[in-house]
This record gives sequence, C-alpha cells and structure tokens, in this order.
Amino acid sequence: MIQLSLAHSGDPDDAFMWWPLTGKVWPDGSPRGTRDSEPRISSDRFAFKAVPGDISQFNRLAATPDADGGAPYDITALSVRAWADVADRYVMTNCGSSFGEGYGPKLVCPASSPFTDLASLRAAIAGSCKVAVPGLRTSAFMTMCLMLGDVAGPARERGAFVEVPFDQIIPAVRAGKADVGLVIHEGQVLYERAGLRLLQDLGVWWKKTRGVPLPLGVNAIKRDLDERFGAGSIREVAGLLERSLDYAMQHRDESIDYTMAFAELNAKTSGIDAPDRDTVERYIDLYVTALTVDMGQEGATAIRWLLDDGAAAGLCPAVDAEQLELA
Repeated sequence: MIQLSLAHSGDPDDAFMWWPLTGKVWPDGSPRGTRDSEPRISSDRFAFKAVPGDISQFNRLAATPDADGGAPYDITALSVRAWADVADRYVMTNCGSSFGEGYGPKLVCPASSPFTDLASLRAAIAGSCKVAVPGLRTSAFMTMCLMLGDVAGPARERGAFVEVPFDQIIPAVRAGKADVGLVIHEGQVLYERAGLRLLQDLGVWWKKTRGVPLPLGVNAIKRDLDERFGAGSIREVAGLLERSLDYAMQHRDESIDYTMAFAELNAKTSGIDAPDRDTVERYIDLYVTALTVDMGQEGATAIRWLLDDGAAAGLCPAVDAEQLELA
C-alpha cells in the first residue's frame, strides 16, 4: 500500500471530514485504538495517515522551498490565500473547502474596549493598536486587510499585526497583549465565553461587499501524484476524499462525537471552558455545508474573486485560470 499523509487543521470541521479515510486519531495524531484506528473507506492502493495541526504551520510548510523540507504533505489543508503561494505544487479539490456563508472570522475585543465600529478600529490601527492574527498567509488576515483598506499596509510595516497560534488569540486579548483579536475556528462561537465582544464579522463584510460566500480554507493534493504513482492518481485520491466526507455526513452523530476531543483541547489551550456537544455541532454546521461537499460554480467564483482582490491589493500572488481548475 502507498501511504499518503493527510494534514488537516485541528478544529472540529476538518476532523469531522477525514476520519473515515484515516481512522480515528487523537489531536496529537496518535491512533485511538484497534477498532477506531481502522479506516471506514478502503482503497486497493492508498492508505492515509492523519496529521492534525495548525493551519498557519501548514501554510508555511507548503510554501517552504523543497530543499528545506517544503511541501511535505501529500494532501493538506490550506488557507485559500496560502494556496495562491503554492498553486504550482498543489491542486485544490472540489470537496473539503470551508466558506463563510454570510459569516466568518471575527475581530473581537474586550468588553471595555473603546472601539465601537469599523471606523474607530481603522483609526486605532492607524495609530498604536495591536491585532493578534492567526497567520499572515491566512484568508482571514487577507480579508481583514482588504476591509481595512489603505491603513493595512502601513500598520503591517510597523508591526501592528502579531502572529499568534489560533488557540492563543483569545488569551492574548484577555491578557492585554493585543487590543484586538482575529479569531478563527471555534473561537468564532466561543469568544463571548471569554468576556470578549464582536467588532466586525469578516464574512458579513465580504457578503455585503461582494455578494458571495467568503472562502476560507481549501483541501489540496500535490500535483506530482500522477507522476509518482501513475496517471489518474490525483483523481483517484480526490474520489476517496469525496467518499470520506460522504461517509462522515451519513454517520453524523459518530463524526461529531469524534470531533469533541479536538474541540476540548482547543478550548483548554484558549483558557475557555470546554464546549458542549451542541456548541460543537453548531460550529460544524457553519463550516461543513453543501459548498463543502461540492463547491460548484458559486464556490469557485468566490475563490477567484477573493484571490483577484487580494492580488490587486498586493496581498497575494496572482493565479491563472488553469491553476484554479479543481481535482
């Protein structure tokens, strides 16, 4: 059997999708047990090893030159913005993407913060405000910069945006290490438990501005699989990913139960009480949708528009139409 690595973010929606293909693992990637470790989706040629981790780390590794250990994963979660850096190495899959359909990553601040609206936030960022962000290659960060407009560039140059692991953003804002936090993953539904309040929902801004869902994360396969393992390998792997997601959705209760360990660990490192199952289910419902199963023309158009806007603003490389074709 050919073993392929499947790197996915350690948040519940990614864990939800891929366990039928990899078998169940703990958040550190170790197998759960004899029965649970067995995949439910089988292949005559391929076996898959789950590699849970931080999306910002996957973004950096994928963009690292091969001589320095770059692009180590055969299949990987990537921010849409980060995929633009590696479009020559990775092809996006039609399934497995996350979109904010009128909602998305959120800018949050302490309840006592003086910020009241986007205008006051722009003014503060043009001054001395510090914003904790989950990575400079994330779609959330690029969307935030598009929203902030001409204050974003100078603010970045003076170090206003501080990269922080996604599960440490809420603690950083609570401790006063940052004035504002850009929260992704479960932080989008848990920030109020930490005493923070919403300043701006990026998905709301994008929907109002562009009229399409906000593309956030994609699943991607290395383009050299056909060369390494024979013609049609990319398509075969993409088909197995589709089967995994279909199985997870057909066994929804088991899939949600599986994700609880990931949600609990993320909450613990964020200094928040562990979420209950209903909260985790609500989060999964936000980011495992019909567009996750099949992004279709609506999803592909939203990705193209976000990357075009980002490239025009100098926030990401331009990608061509051929690279945007899906597996």
